[in-house]
Amino acid sequence: MEPHAVAMRTVETFKPGFLPLALHAVVAPQIFTSKTVFDGRKNLFAPYELALGTTNSRQVGSHVLVFLCLQITLRKFDVILASQTTSSDRPPKVYKVKITKVNEINPEVLRAYVSGRYSIDEQVLTAIMSLNVIVRMDPSEKYPFNVRSFFTDKETKNIGMGIVLWRGFFQSVRPGIGRMLINVDISTGMMYRPGNLIDLCLDFFGKQNPNVLAPSQGMPDRERLRLQRFLVGVKVVTPHTASSRPNAPPRIIKKLSAAGANALTFNLNGRRTTVADYFRSQGNQPLRFPANICVEVGSGALLPMELCHVPPGQIMKKQVPPEKTKDVVEFSTMKPAERFNSITNGLNTVLSYGQSEYVRNFGMSVDTAAGPLPITARVLQPPKLKYGPGSKQPTIQPRDGAWNMIDKKFFKPADIRTWVVVSYESQRRFTPDAARDMVGGLVNACGTVGMRIRDAQPVIKWENAQGKIAEVSVWEPLAAPNEINVTAQQLRAAGSAAKEKADKEGHPGGPNLIVVILPDSGNNDIYNAVKHFGDITMGVATQCLKSNKCIRAKIQYWANVCLKINPKLGGINTIPDPASVQAITDPKNPTIVMGELFLSVDPDA
Repeated sequence: MEPHAVAMRTVETFKPGFLPLALHAVVAPQIFTSKTVFDGRKNLFAPYELALGTTNSRQVGSHVLVFLCLQITLRKFDVILASQTTSSDRPPKVYKVKITKVNEINPEVLRAYVSGRYSIDEQVLTAIMSLNVIVRMDPSEKYPFNVRSFFTDKETKNIGMGIVLWRGFFQSVRPGIGRMLINVDISTGMMYRPGNLIDLCLDFFGKQNPNVLAPSQGMPDRERLRLQRFLVGVKVVTPHTASSRPNAPPRIIKKLSAAGANALTFNLNGRRTTVADYFRSQGNQPLRFPANICVEVGSGALLPMELCHVPPGQIMKKQVPPEKTKDVVEFSTMKPAERFNSITNGLNTVLSYGQSEYVRNFGMSVDTAAGPLPITARVLQPPKLKYGPGSKQPTIQPRDGAWNMIDKKFFKPADIRTWVVVSYESQRRFTPDAARDMVGGLVNACGTVGMRIRDAQPVIKWENAQGKIAEVSVWEPLAAPNEINVTAQQLRAAGSAAKEKADKEGHPGGPNLIVVILPDSGNNDIYNAVKHFGDITMGVATQCLKSNKCIRAKIQYWANVCLKINPKLGGINTIPDPASVQAITDPKNPTIVMGELFLSVDPDA
């Protein structure tokens, strides 16, 4: 294999499979005699010398783009987006693509590197990058993908909030000892729920009545903004409108209207008309939900939600909502044997390296018949854990990575001097009796693990999450303090009430813990505002609990809550028994222990 690297840089991003196919099949088949591979950004690799002329450069197109020119001039080609070749009078968009040869990759360098006869350098890294582009090219043409993973609809799960999980595969070419290896694993992708846009929005709110999307029917503006942050960037098509064009490209949602379709007006042939009236006049299509809000797409057009369809396979490049983390983890977690079988089936079906035209064109072969590479490994004996005085079992030996807190005291229990409970769940759902039961459960659990609570009857307040708190969202960076002043004022008032109570009881000082009860859904904004107030504004420990979890909770739940609260107040839950981890407790040889949390649905994974 002797691929030649060709670099280009574009303002607009092509799907990796589109550009090589257009160059090979339509634009310049006399130059691109067989398929090349493209990384979707600026690098194109060919397994043969491209006839770019004496300057090793060529240009294609008439839509002005900016490119990286590493040689004298560039070869030019005209590339037309197939999705825009419609029967419309609008001419298709033509791109000017400029290509220049920048490097030749010598496979012998890579062979010398894996044999230990060559040090890693730019040539080695470029060669490895080219191999990754080659093996990823075929699945990237067939399936939704991010950088290293692609996803199929063979196994999916709707977890609510407009999110559907897809099982996928991660693959990465890596150097081994004496050989190149492909690391394959399963991965999880979050997709927007396909189908009618109204159904997706109702799933996001966990509702069934479409009227919740109508401002005139009481849709709060903060809920509209929350939905807008979720939908921005989603592609929609309008297949059932009279004005829709065959094969028209999807439109991208830019924002949501503040009013319903029957209240939004615009000029049409010199007169004002509403969006609802316009679509009623187009092919006699009256809207079923004219009071519902509309989506504004990239062109500035306003489209009623009920006419928009969300195509399947759109990756949601946002963080996992906290309330859905458990669902994602459950879907992503597989027993080792199940994981191995899933990977093996993927090698024989969706991966199929031997059937990839790109892999064959570059003279590559992937040996899957021999099975996975065996390695020598051993299971380390887990260290014994040491708990505090008063524990019936001062030291324990974890088994299969688990142990329980029954009859154990923290190694260094913290004290809760003054605390306050603030509930953002309504009193109808989280009643005063439920609040007192919650306080009793937490107080009892703290005593069980050795934590001392001075006041067993703290101040309990109910508040409403209103105002600018809605501008703090899991979908974007934490807002500035002035945008969460409502919640800050509420928590500050609760802290003042707790301090006043403590002063009267002869224990002056503000609270060192604020316990916040969150509603069952739509609590991301509240959570972020609470953490901003506690961690940044006041420097006081906060513990958030979901109302449906802490009502009639069992002792094990409260023990887990104590495990979170104790370190926040300066306590230590447990330490490794020095006798079992001498390697990290020797003062003459300091050791640092580093851990990392892996979550396979990172949008940029």
